[in-house]
Amino acid sequence: MRPDSYRKLPNGQIEIGGVSLKALAATYGTPLYILDYQTLIDRMRRFRDALAGLNFRGRVMYAGKAFLCRAMVELVASEGLGLDVVSGGELTTALRAGMDPGRIVFHGNVKTREEMALALTHRVGAIVVDSLDELRRLDEMARERSAVAPILLRLTPGIEAHTHEFIRTGQFDSKFGFALKDGIADEAVSMALDLSHVRLEGFHAHIGSQILEAEPFVANAEALLQFSRGWWERTGFWPQVLDVGGGFGVRYQAQDEPPEVEPLLRRVQEAFQRLTPPGEDVPELWLEPGRSIVAEAGCTLYTIESVKQVVDEKVYVAVDGGMGDNIRPALYQAAYTAEVDGKPETSALRTVTVAGRYCESGDILIKDARLADPNVDDLLVVWGTGAYNYAMASTYNRVPRPAVVLVHDGEAFVWVERESWDDLVRLDRPLNLANSLNASHG
Repeated sequence: MRPDSYRKLPNGQIEIGGVSLKALAATYGTPLYILDYQTLIDRMRRFRDALAGLNFRGRVMYAGKAFLCRAMVELVASEGLGLDVVSGGELTTALRAGMDPGRIVFHGNVKTREEMALALTHRVGAIVVDSLDELRRLDEMARERSAVAPILLRLTPGIEAHTHEFIRTGQFDSKFGFALKDGIADEAVSMALDLSHVRLEGFHAHIGSQILEAEPFVANAEALLQFSRGWWERTGFWPQVLDVGGGFGVRYQAQDEPPEVEPLLRRVQEAFQRLTPPGEDVPELWLEPGRSIVAEAGCTLYTIESVKQVVDEKVYVAVDGGMGDNIRPALYQAAYTAEVDGKPETSALRTVTVAGRYCESGDILIKDARLADPNVDDLLVVWGTGAYNYAMASTYNRVPRPAVVLVHDGEAFVWVERESWDDLVRLDRPLNLANSLNASHG
């Protein structure tokens, strides 16, 4: 739950990366997203080194949708990872940060013509195709550029991981990909092999997020391999790449127990070796961890603005942020833990509801939080917010988005500046209807 560099002093003050929360709040204000360098690096290397240790040919592609900014791209590249992007904005961020386009995979169930053109122009490593319409359009656009686009086809294997329905993607009726049912995926493969300006390199399947069991990952790999075996037996086509996606769970709560990376990959490797036909190379394994790299590296720091008791002795602790910087509790009941800074371990705990500042009844960050003596002007830190918090942040109620800082070895580095009220109106334009209105009333 907490970053690896977490430290609590005897007086209850909390440090991350050798920097106190109190100092961070004084310098950068609240709400504030904090990322721990030590945790980020450890999680990246855990996946990268697990593949290397198993002598398993593969790539780790960080899933940028979890959290992305220029500095994050630079860190990912420096650690030898590739990058999974899902929009023209993410791709532009990656390119301007200097990421090698050949190490970028472009995902998404909708890619506009403008986004496809950007991917083709910069020759990204692979485009993951999600529909027959997209496949035809990509072939047409590649032909116009006298290019051949390397592609993976996204498949839905019918594996329903035990996670929230809003983040489950492997079932047959998902909006993503081609189902391994009723000949749907076979039609896509047949078309891809017939087209002259796409090159089918393999298959991709992502079955969901925050998965805390090893079996769904292994079943996903086996489903891709069995499907590939069928095509090899009929036509001789064998994929160079099989991408099993991401979805590796993290510890949001004390009871969450994600599977260890290396034993899980060893089981996947065994399936790859067992199901690869004689005489064919074992496909390259691609992984797309996002949440599992950045979630526990991040936390969000708030200031408590009020402590209010309502009926039946229920207590609301209201902070200066909320659903604008963390939509996940409102969107799919994501659960977090929190801690009040400056409270010794011996402090008595109160059961409270942590509420946000936004004008929605559903703006509740944590129900039944156990907090040590929360008071107005105390700092409250919510753990495990590195993934899908900044990435999904909004300016609802015209509240600016927080800054992002990285902490390491006693120093803090701004990765994303805090938005201002001026930033919120920068793109607005005046009404400019005076002449028209005057004419209409004349």
